[in-house]
Amino acid sequence: MSRTPVPPREVRPYLDELVQRTRAVCGPHLVSVLAVGSLALGDYRHGRSDVDVTVVVDRSLPRRALFELAGALAHPALPCPAAGLELVVYPADFAGRPSGGAGYLMDLNTGPSLPERVSRDPEEAPAFWYVLDRSLAHQAGLSLFGEPVRDVIAAPERADVLTALRASVREHAEGEGHAADNRVLNGCRSVVYCRTGRWSAKRGAAGIVAASEADFRPLITEALRSFERPRESALVLPGAAVGDFLAWVAVRVEEAAAAEGGHDAPA
Repeated sequence: MSRTPVPPREVRPYLDELVQRTRAVCGPHLVSVLAVGSLALGDYRHGRSDVDVTVVVDRSLPRRALFELAGALAHPALPCPAAGLELVVYPADFAGRPSGGAGYLMDLNTGPSLPERVSRDPEEAPAFWYVLDRSLAHQAGLSLFGEPVRDVIAAPERADVLTALRASVREHAEGEGHAADNRVLNGCRSVVYCRTGRWSAKRGAAGIVAASEADFRPLITEALRSFERPRESALVLPGAAVGDFLAWVAVRVEEAAAAEGGHDAPA
């Protein structure tokens, strides 16, 4: 019998304070606060992982409250003990239906290892990040406050998730702003999703792919070893090997999209 993950002790006081500040700002307009990402999958690595949070609000939330919320949660006004906080606010009417769009009211990145970013325009960012996050949230999100995750976050259609995975793999192949070990492990997770339709923790997905793909096993093993280190001391992985692996991942995603229908497999 599987256990529901709980936030690790290093971030519990932080999450409690984040919820309290979010409730204070949003008041009766707040529907849910959810932990997603590595926290939800039970794979949080202190010093390496971000804290990923999804907030769902009624669309009647005054716009000024978004500015107030960003100020209340930004590091160091609320000191983030993790590498960073990635927090997305969705209106309930959008989050509750399947969509291939970004659809957020606010996207906040903050923390000691994250460039500060606040966006209130969903057209400013590629939609694929948000599609993937909502897919994972629907499967595994942890309720920190309010309505249960599956009552407020709809699962995007598989075809939309596969389209988002295509874009994600392309971004990781370019490598801009992404650690090499994270690029490899995200690739493993993409492959496992294509095979199973389920999201796995990065380290678990890496073990699955390494077991079945001997050619990539040394690279994946090294990526896992690097992932155990703080973000600032990640190992340097061979660029050509990372590129070859992500090219292989891209083909697996294309095959899954072709099997889903409506897409052509690569020649």
